Amino acid sequence: MSSITESAPAATLSLQERLEAAKTASRALATANTDQKNRALRAIADGVLAASADVLAANELDLANGRENGLTTGLLDRLTLSPARLQGLADAVLEVVGLTDPVGQAVRGSALPNGIQITQVRVPFGVVGVIYEARPNVTIDIAALAIKSGNAAVLRGGSAAIETNRVLVRVIQQALASAGLPADAVQTIDDFGREGAGELMTARGYVDVLIPRGSAELIQAVVTQSTVPVIETGAGVVHVVLDESAREDWAVDIVRNAKVQRPSVCNAVETLLVHRAAADRLLPPVLSALRDAGVTIHADERALPFAADAVPVTDEDYATEHMSLDISVKVVDDLDEAIEHIRRYSTQHSESIVTNDLANAERFLAEVDSAVVMVNASTRFTDGGEFGFGAEVGISTQKLHARGPMGLPELTSTKWIVRGSGQIRA
Repeated sequence: MSSITESAPAATLSLQERLEAAKTASRALATANTDQKNRALRAIADGVLAASADVLAANELDLANGRENGLTTGLLDRLTLSPARLQGLADAVLEVVGLTDPVGQAVRGSALPNGIQITQVRVPFGVVGVIYEARPNVTIDIAALAIKSGNAAVLRGGSAAIETNRVLVRVIQQALASAGLPADAVQTIDDFGREGAGELMTARGYVDVLIPRGSAELIQAVVTQSTVPVIETGAGVVHVVLDESAREDWAVDIVRNAKVQRPSVCNAVETLLVHRAAADRLLPPVLSALRDAGVTIHADERALPFAADAVPVTDEDYATEHMSLDISVKVVDDLDEAIEHIRRYSTQHSESIVTNDLANAERFLAEVDSAVVMVNASTRFTDGGEFGFGAEVGISTQKLHARGPMGLPELTSTKWIVRGSGQIRA
């Protein structure tokens, strides 16, 4: 494998040429067999670790620029790579190797009365475009899932991670070439800046589907401006409800984990809703655990007495994905009020209820309309890796085609195979 730090020939290509190259490469990738795709993935995993010094050096440049440009703590955390996180990325790629290849899978089929055989099978989309920000892990995750599902990928990872992504894409392209697959199957257009993102959003005929990952503002911009079909991933204004019957130990552990374990990600809880009959029992230990972890409490008037150092909550707080050690807390009269609050403020990402009441659990599962709805579990489990999908494309909050954590099958479409023996339609 040549040096990762060499200049890429692709850097001399125009954006149009890169899109055309990705389209051409997608045809070869669509017919590649599973063994060949898996060889490329193993080479990516090995390459990420072999190039760790170059990756981390590039990442430090991005972090320095990010600090200078005032990136938030949450975005800096998402931007940061470390030896442990690189090992995690390599492990995630190897997990994708072990997953079933969806391409060619039969979804359904039948024999018509006239003897014609019809079968619906999974096929790649073709070229998947992804627009994201300050998340170099997405570069590896998306590439791995795209390759295994037979898709080419055009990546716009944003200026905050431009140096890191440049090295990571070089690793990916060299791995593809080593497996006999076209290196052009994974491209970065970061060097074209905002103009490149705009062109990607209107690249009908070259890009088959576009997936945005990032802030609510970024996602909304892509959804409203794109002429390419979009799979909408959502910001995470995530809720946990503590029912009157909730166990104290479960309440403390689940809320703390959902907020503190990694506050900068989309499945971290942002609002805690507590049944008024459980407030005296549950709020003191839960808020104490949060304060001990450095969380700032934004409390409504009924929760304020339980947290002397809290700040008054606002409607804006309820609608905010903090991505930081901040949480909104509201005392509700009953499950009706909790569900109504979620309907008003949720981004339909993930919601959880802590309860020992089976009827309330089943009602919550049935009536809350989010991509993932949980009972007695941390919202941090909304994740493709945790669901057994290996890496994930993102968390889809739409209601078309894919919803929730997106893995390999969600990167495929279908086509119908019809086999006849001379039949004609009367």
